[in-house]
Amino acid sequence: MVALAHGLTIAAFVSATMHISGGQLNPAVTFGLVCGGHMTVPDAVRYWIAQLLGGTAAALIILGLFGREVVVAGTPKLGGTLTPVEGIIVEAILTFFLVFVVHGTGVDERGRRVAGLAIGSTVTLDILFGGPLTGAAMNPARVFGPAVAANFWSTHYVYWLGPLLGGGLAGLVYRIFMERKPVTTTTTADERR
Repeated sequence: MVALAHGLTIAAFVSATMHISGGQLNPAVTFGLVCGGHMTVPDAVRYWIAQLLGGTAAALIILGLFGREVVVAGTPKLGGTLTPVEGIIVEAILTFFLVFVVHGTGVDERGRRVAGLAIGSTVTLDILFGGPLTGAAMNPARVFGPAVAANFWSTHYVYWLGPLLGGGLAGLVYRIFMERKPVTTTTTADERR
């Protein structure tokens, strides 16, 4: 149910904001777009500020409504005997899948018809797999907001390093291997006549 709730929410809000901000709700997605050559660093900084403020505002609302225990309980944490390094790897893999799908359906013009649904479905699948392992954050703002609101910083760096590594790698991989390069034709003076 948690995975489905997250996936449906992301599908709806990415679809609703695609024409405004490209549906970017996640600093790792923004970093992937920078690495993929679809966004400049100054623009990304503005997005990161907005994303972190949004995550913090949402966590503060939850804190005010339900208290610190609920914020901490809802914050992703490493599961079982997973080490921080293993957590970084899991978060990187999950975020790679997410950002790759973002590029394939939200950035690449060939796949834009299904962006919100595809991105939300990927979030659902990632949480179904990674939820028990790391909480499947895939989004530094998703962890930063609760950390600020509840002063809960347990293995916080895992949820920055993993998503940024995975998102950046997905942007590079999509750019290098999947994007179609514009075809340029040169014509000679004889061909133009």
